[in-house]
This record gives sequence, C-alpha cells and structure tokens, in this order.
Amino acid sequence: MPGMVGRVPTSAAAVPGARSAHGTASAILGHPWGGTALGPPDSWDPAVRAVVDLVLSSPVPMALAYGDQLVLLYNDGYAELIGDRHPAAIGRPAAEVFVDVWHLPGVGDVLERTYRQGESVLEKEAVLPVDRRDGHAAEQATFTRGHSPVRDSAGRVVGVLTVAAQTTQVTNHLESLSDFAAALAGTLTLDDVARVALRYALDAFDADRVAFAVDDPGGWRTVRRVRGELLDEADERLPPLWRRVSGDSTAPLAVTARSGVPIFTPDGQPMREHAVDRHDQKVRALASVPLRSAVVRGGLAVGYHQAHPWSAAERALLSASAELVGQATERARRFETQHGTAQLLQRSMLPEHLPDLPRLRIAARYDPGVDGNAAGGDFYDAFLLPTGGLGVVLGDVAGHDVQAAARMGQVRAALRALALADPRPDAVLTGLDRLVASLGAEAGTHELFVTVVFGVIDADRRSITLASAGHPAPLLRRSPPGQPRAEYLDLPTGAPLGLGCRPRTATMAFAPGDTLLLFSDGVVERRQQSLSVGLARLADVVAEATSGDPRALCAVATAAVAGATEDDVAVLAVEYAVRPSRSAAMEMPAEPTAPSRVRHWMTEQLTEWQVPETIVGAAVLCTSELTTNALLHAGTAARVEIDLSAERLLVSVSDSGTRGTVTRAQTDTLSSRGRGLGLIEQLSDAWGTDPTVRGSTVWFEILLPAG
Repeated sequence: MPGMVGRVPTSAAAVPGARSAHGTASAILGHPWGGTALGPPDSWDPAVRAVVDLVLSSPVPMALAYGDQLVLLYNDGYAELIGDRHPAAIGRPAAEVFVDVWHLPGVGDVLERTYRQGESVLEKEAVLPVDRRDGHAAEQATFTRGHSPVRDSAGRVVGVLTVAAQTTQVTNHLESLSDFAAALAGTLTLDDVARVALRYALDAFDADRVAFAVDDPGGWRTVRRVRGELLDEADERLPPLWRRVSGDSTAPLAVTARSGVPIFTPDGQPMREHAVDRHDQKVRALASVPLRSAVVRGGLAVGYHQAHPWSAAERALLSASAELVGQATERARRFETQHGTAQLLQRSMLPEHLPDLPRLRIAARYDPGVDGNAAGGDFYDAFLLPTGGLGVVLGDVAGHDVQAAARMGQVRAALRALALADPRPDAVLTGLDRLVASLGAEAGTHELFVTVVFGVIDADRRSITLASAGHPAPLLRRSPPGQPRAEYLDLPTGAPLGLGCRPRTATMAFAPGDTLLLFSDGVVERRQQSLSVGLARLADVVAEATSGDPRALCAVATAAVAGATEDDVAVLAVEYAVRPSRSAAMEMPAEPTAPSRVRHWMTEQLTEWQVPETIVGAAVLCTSELTTNALLHAGTAARVEIDLSAERLLVSVSDSGTRGTVTRAQTDTLSSRGRGLGLIEQLSDAWGTDPTVRGSTVWFEILLPAG
C-alpha cells in the first residue's frame, strides 16, 4: 500500500544495504516492465511517462500504483519508507507487497477507491504500523498522505499517485508536550519541577546537555543534566544539585533569564567562557529560552555537541516547553512559601527532642497528609514524670488548617501540665475533656473533635498504664524466643474529648524486648477499604519487622498500608531494651573533609565497642555515603549518632535544616550523587528517612549476629 512503511526513515548511510537515489532509479528503470500491466518503457503513454519522471526526480516519497493490479513504481524516498519490502516491491501488485496490512482501514480501501472512483484523497494524519529492522515489535508511525488518480492522454484513470510525508516526529513532540504538561501538573516543589523539566528536555530534544535556571536573591539558581549521566532510583529521590550563578553573569542562560530574550546558537562555542567542566566545553549548538512568567524569571537551555540548525518548529516547541515550566515554577514557589509556613507552625509545636533513656528507646515520625501544604492536628509527645515514669501520648485534633494546629498546641501543652501534676492517665484525660469543652464553647462550636491516648510506662515495674479518649488502641510487639508477635491492647476506647469523656485505665505487662506503638488513624485508614483491613495489615507488618527498634518500626508502620491517605500520619514507638545500649554522637561541620573525619571517628568507636569487623566495614561505608549526601544536598552541618544494642547497630545522620549553597570545591570532592542509598539498601537490614522542620534524618540499621 503506498504510504505503508517498513521502518522509521533514516538516512541511507545509516541502513546497511540501503540504496542511494541513483540506485533506486536504476532499479526502477531496469525492471522488466514488459511483463506487467505498465508494459515496456518505450510504449508508455506520454502522460504516464511524465508522472514516472516526476516520481523518480522528486526528493519527496512518491509511488505510482498502475493498472487494475496497482503495480508499484516508486522513488528512493518511498523505498526508504517501505524498508525491507524494497527492492522486491518493484513491479509487484500493491496488495501482494502489503498483504499483511492491506485489509486495515486506510490502507487498501483508500487506494482502490481512488483508482475506481477517480477521487483524490488527503489524509492529514494516517497512523500505520512500522516494521522495525532490529527485530522489535511493530511501532506506529504517523503520515500525511495524498492519493491522486493518474490519467493517460485520453483522460482515463490508469493508476494512483501517492505522496507520503512522515509526521511522526511532529506528532510525537505534540504528544510529548502533553505528557510534559501532565507531569508538571503533579509537581509541588521547585526540585520536582527541575527533575521533570530536565528529564523531558533531554529526551524530547535528544540533547547532549540541558539546563534550568530560576531567579534567586542576588542571582540565579541553575541545575543541569547531561546525556549519559547515570541517575538511579536513589538520585531521583534526592534534591537536584543546584549551583548558584551571580546576577550579572554573561552565561547564555543567565542572559536569557535576565533579559527575557531567547538565544539560538547553531554552531560555535557558546559555553567557552562559562564552562565548569568538559560537558560544557563540548557544547557547540545551544538554545536558551526564557520561562515567560510574570512572577518568576528563569530559563531553559538545550545544547548539542555538534552543529545544529534550530528550525522554526524546534524554536516553537522550546518556547512552549519553557512556558509550561514557568507556570509550574510559579506554582512551586507559592507552594514552598505556604508549605514552609504551615510546616514550621506544625512542627514547632512538636517536641524537638525525645527523652534519651538507658532502657527505653523512643522514636517518632510525623508525615503531613493532604498535599503537605496544610498544618494538621496530629501530635505526639514523650516526657519524664516526677514519679520516674515515662509519659507517652499521641492525639488527633480534627482539621487541616492553622486553627487545627493551634488547638493541637493547646491540647499538647495542657496534657503535659496535667500529667506533671497528676500522672494518672484517667485523671489527665478527664482534665483535657474539660479543656476541650471550654475551647469549643469559646469558639461557639460543638465540632471540636479531639481523640488522644495517654500512657505511663514504669520500667521498674515492667508495666504500662493507658487510657484512651476515642483513639485507636496501641499496638504492642512482643519478642519471645521464636516468632515475634504484635497484638492490639485491650483498652477501653471511651468518647472523644469535649463530649463528657469518662476514661478508664488499663494496665498490662511491658517486658524487656517489647515495643509499644502508638499511631494516628491516618496510618490505617484508606478510602474504599475497611478499617479492619488496615489494622490487620499494620499488625502483620510490625510482627514481621526485623527488630523491635522504634525508629525502624515507625518507618515500617507509616508504610504498612498501601495507598495514599489524605490524613496526617503520626507514630510514636517505645522499646524496652533487653540491655542498655551504648551511644555516641559527632557534630559534622559543612566541610569537604567531614566524611573522612566521620569515618575515622566511627571506626575507632565501633572497634572500641568490639563490634564485628564485617559490621564495622559496612556501617562505616554506609555512614560515609550519608554524610556525603548530607553535604551535597543540605549544604549545612550535620549530626551523626550511633546506638549499639545487643541486637543491632543503629546509625543516623541529621542535617540542620535549610539546604544551603554547595561550592564547586565541595561538589568535586563529594561526587557520589546519591547512589550510596542503593548501597545502603544492600548493606543494611532496614533504612529510612525522617523529615522534620529543622531538616531531615536518614538512618540505617544493621542486625548483629547472635552471641
């Protein structure tokens, strides 16, 4: 079928065995046409001969299907389109050449209708299968095709002339732009926008280097990707490596971002004065286009190592892409501003440090629900009581706004004050009930919904005393010899606070090796899923955990139930250690030599504690990767903590907050680019990340061999 393809068009030189234009014309003219309906060339009708001359001399793919059998004659461009069907297709009926697709709509029927009825047909977007030479499955190619009846000197229709122009690349670009817009719509932060924009630009334009810039106080923040740069799953989870450029920089991308005027260099050395490495030095062709945003300034750049003429279509596509990036950048800026304010309020009301006790290990985790842009009402706390016990609490104030967070702060502060005066759980919750009722009356609402569970752990008596006001019962993981198990405590739930709560207490054993897990309903509730399913899944996952370490259990619990939740997620875990653990910490400065210093310190410390040599090697290597990533992606000082118990070694690296500027010297020295997280996953038994308003903590756990 004229217009049907055998492969994606490429240059003749790129296809082994492909014929040149001269070779195709020679094959056509040398074919024994006397045995076909067309007859020998010296007998061709003048009108038909003129069509043949037109076909053979045209650089545009053309084919003539002649006579009732629609015998094929075509030029070099068409031969390239049909791939392996050439040269056997010369002089054969079209229905035989394209027997595998002749029956498809828009193939044989169009050609025959044009021939039988003498009507011209224009197909602006014909989608046809492509048989690839490399043995892969057929692809879809898009064409614009025109079919015109060919008449002889007497005016009779004797054939069909097909002109085919492949538009697959244009169609793919439009589809890619649509996918790009959809991907950008799902971004929240500027880091997200940068990741999506760079990945799209590198693939869509088949570029060697792409870069993105956005305005920053006093200058520009830029980030780039180069072809062949290895990015694994761990890199995609980490923030991009931004570089800072001065506001008056004359680099092409900075000039475009500052002036709003695009720059297109088809050949030259556009990065010569501003190259930071060999990847920049190799760029010969560069396009820089502004983001076209009224709120933020920036630009998008695409570069090649070879000369590249920038066509009008490419310029338009680049401009449209940059406009989409500009819109996404505006949204990201608004989100980060609102998100930072909301999360600062949220987390400033949560405890900055949990008690550090020899036998009771404590960890907590909080993840905001919805889109992470609103403050919520979930809270947790753990504090020492005058009696020597440990008070633990987890609660939920309904709502996802600043008012909910403010009420949460009032409830948490009041609870600690009540517990320090009288630590009995039922007395504490009774006092809180009066407070919540008073707050509701003051606000003129009866919709102030607060649930909370409060308990007192007595390590000496090996017991827990708890009371609940409408909150899910805590989960207790016990670790007897053999298979650990997890069970929900038989605790009277009671009514939520503010509704005349009459809490009752329950006391149960809490032995060495046990871990208590308090959680909010966001951990187990999912839309279109029974609550019992989520509760059962949480219990199973906690029981199957490699250890009862509280930090590991918090990470396991928050990811136990599949599916997204719109609610906040809060978890607090307390482990009664079999034996007291040993711990040490080191403050790591934001210097390129810091990872080396941490390695030496940690090796000495673990060796002194007589940790097995194989464990020391794995732990030091993992810690080195975490400290390197902290410097690369936080740019600030960090704190390294190690905790050794009889069962496991726990290491955490916490950065101090806002990601700062990483200098060129640092990026050269610290070059792991996040691939260490994949290594940590292999060498450790569990690992996770705990984001906080003051930064983030990445930790890992390695189990120790028995004995």
